[in-house]
Amino acid sequence: MNYLAHLHLGGQRPGQLLGSLYGDFVKGPLQGQYAPEIEAAIRLHRQIDVFTDRHPLVGTALDRFATTRRRYAGIVLDVFFDHCLARDWTLYADRPLEHFTSDVYRTLSGERHLPERLAKIAPYMVADDWLGSYREFEVLEQVLRGISRRLSRPEELAGAMDELRRLYEPLSEDFARFYPRLQDFAQTPPAS
Repeated sequence: MNYLAHLHLGGQRPGQLLGSLYGDFVKGPLQGQYAPEIEAAIRLHRQIDVFTDRHPLVGTALDRFATTRRRYAGIVLDVFFDHCLARDWTLYADRPLEHFTSDVYRTLSGERHLPERLAKIAPYMVADDWLGSYREFEVLEQVLRGISRRLSRPEELAGAMDELRRLYEPLSEDFARFYPRLQDFAQTPPAS
């Protein structure tokens, strides 16, 4: 799962929202360096990642990608699943996406001590409405281009958008089958 899904699943209080994002930026053991609510959300983020990576429905979705793209198929799928969530937000959330993203952006903007990499991208995330923009499929091309700049073998993401166009319907169906299961898991994750 990518940013939007983690934020949606991790809880709505400011500490939960922060921890849901920190999960992508904080590595290693948690030893009280953050508030308990933030650390709990980071742990949930990690559990969501493990659950997602091991789920057979996600395996089925990943198998749809060309073998040549398999190394980074998980990244492409995470981004696509955030698109599906944003596109179909009203099926999974009780409040409008715009209200949810406003809360996230307000929380991010008010936090003075974000992890270093998150602190660098947070202003862009807020200014360009990264989370809400996922509704538009074509935005994924920009997202994947940005990700490819951080990869050791960026050429493996070349053509990912064409593949997503070809796989749009089956991957959308995979998401629709998987996300409710992930929501259930996030409500009652195993103790860590």
